Amino acid sequence: MRTTLTSVFLFSAVACAACGGGDGGRNRGGSNAGQAAQAGRPVDGARGEARDDAQDRKVEATTGWEKLGERNVDGKADRDTIAVGRAEGRFSAIQIKVEQSALEMYDVLVTFGDGTTFSPPTRLVFRNGETSRVVDLPGAKRVIKKVEFKYGNLPGGGRAQIELWGK
Repeated sequence: MRTTLTSVFLFSAVACAACGGGDGGRNRGGSNAGQAAQAGRPVDGARGEARDDAQDRKVEATTGWEKLGERNVDGKADRDTIAVGRAEGRFSAIQIKVEQSALEMYDVLVTFGDGTTFSPPTRLVFRNGETSRVVDLPGAKRVIKKVEFKYGNLPGGGRAQIELWGK
């Protein structure tokens, strides 16, 4: 089944214009605790990240997509990994969303629980709030061990947040 989260994310953006995103404390990168606290958003104590778990749960409940993790990227590093793992379940598709800044994605590498990998053709430019197409994973539903991203900021871009969703 091919669906997109565009309308749900548009609703999410309207419902929570100041969202910092969140994943219940899983797989966080970077730090932005001071700004989150000033904005009145919850902060993940382990890493100091702004969270909006309630908004993510609404998206999960209404779409069937599950947020597998997120990374805040600042362009200094050109590669990040979101560890997923067996506890998250099995998935047949993924989707990527970028928030807070524009970002150019060069490559995505999905590593499954059995060690095999899949790299969908990738060279995407995301504007703030944009979501990728649905990427169907090969074979039956499978455990995703991790997803690696290679990216770069666009000129004038700032700190972006990459979200990984699975279904």
